[in-house]
Amino acid sequence: MSLSQAAWKAEQAMGHNDNAITAQDVTNPGLKREEWGDTSETMKALVWMGKNDVQMVDTPKPKVIEPRDVILKVTGSTVCGSDLHLLHGSVVEMQKGDILGHEFCGIIDSMGSEVKGLEKGQRVVASFQIACGDCFYCKQKLSSQCERTNSNTIEKGMYGGNTAGMFGYSHFTGGFAGGQAEYVRVPLGDVNLLKLPDDVPDEKGLYLSDVVATSWNCVVDTGVKEGDVVAIWGAGPIGQMCADFAFMNGAKRVIMIDSNWRLDFVKEKHPKVELVDFSKLSGAKGVVNKLKEMVDGRGPDVALECVAGEYPKSIVHKLEMAAGLETDTPEILNEMIESVRNYGRVGITGVYVGYTNHFNIGSLMERGIRFIGNGQAPVHLYWEDLLKKIQSGEIDPLKMVSHRVRVEDLDKVYYKFEKKEDGMQKVYVQTRFSAPPCAGSPELTTY
Repeated sequence: MSLSQAAWKAEQAMGHNDNAITAQDVTNPGLKREEWGDTSETMKALVWMGKNDVQMVDTPKPKVIEPRDVILKVTGSTVCGSDLHLLHGSVVEMQKGDILGHEFCGIIDSMGSEVKGLEKGQRVVASFQIACGDCFYCKQKLSSQCERTNSNTIEKGMYGGNTAGMFGYSHFTGGFAGGQAEYVRVPLGDVNLLKLPDDVPDEKGLYLSDVVATSWNCVVDTGVKEGDVVAIWGAGPIGQMCADFAFMNGAKRVIMIDSNWRLDFVKEKHPKVELVDFSKLSGAKGVVNKLKEMVDGRGPDVALECVAGEYPKSIVHKLEMAAGLETDTPEILNEMIESVRNYGRVGITGVYVGYTNHFNIGSLMERGIRFIGNGQAPVHLYWEDLLKKIQSGEIDPLKMVSHRVRVEDLDKVYYKFEKKEDGMQKVYVQTRFSAPPCAGSPELTTY
């Protein structure tokens, strides 16, 4: 049994907390066919089957099980770098058969009797987190920290509090079926769905679900302001969006650190961004020294982490992670802390799960670095304003989209995405319910 599944068994043995107002651990209608599924119709869905093993399956369509549920026909979903942490078993409490996917949009197929403000047939996008709308955090629109949609005991014990429930992201975050499927159940749908206007196609509206809001939160929560020099670790979709948003918030320079063809992609799409290929730098302090050299000998004002903590560089951290002595490596965090100027700001958006060793707390304290955990982005705080920016053309999510693929190919897409093959950045996943491609959408790639 994998560590991920062992943790899930431990959670079952301990039992959940009693704070959640919506059903927990409903991760696939096929696991309780009569209770959770509409057995008159099946759907295709991507499920986790073990560490480094995802598969496409046919499973019953979900049905309404609570009065505020909304069932969506999924018209668009995607694959996120965060999904790879599930694939690798870095995020605990996965169960075989769990449906993955936390970013999706769709058409309302059916609703529970207490859903307000929505109608069958409407186009909507879902937030990746599940909010109640009424708790201490939800009243401030800090929806990612909702107190009433995730009752996982192990998470509360590790973190000192629960996050909100999240779609397709393990029982650690409530155990909710994800949207890498043809249908999905959205609990508390009248809180967690945003209507999409006719002038915003799915290929743009979809990304309000996570990546656009997450990138915006990274930039504004870390306090990027007029005249700042901003360094970004990671040239993936989040890093690219953060570059655009840093300039929108007044940054005078943006420097991006990564390697391989991803920097070429950024050079083409974001020509104002300065690039650093870390693989061509020598020494343990190569990135730190390069950034000091590029920015007045002092370093950038702001550093944004858009990678994650599960990718060790050194032998020491590879061994410690393999031995279970830490869940995350601090190597990038230390680079960021040491690179920024004194009293600089460091924001962390890439997923970090638990504990780390050899963290440079001395530099953090002595040099007055502002170290900011951006958290899971509170989508509800931003998505209405960001939708308007998409409508006006100020934000174009399609800049980061490299591929359009079929839902039935998602298992293959995961492995290509993991290996960074085919120049794959952000993907748009179509289903049998999707509209024809909008202008600017990549051509369909089949595998």
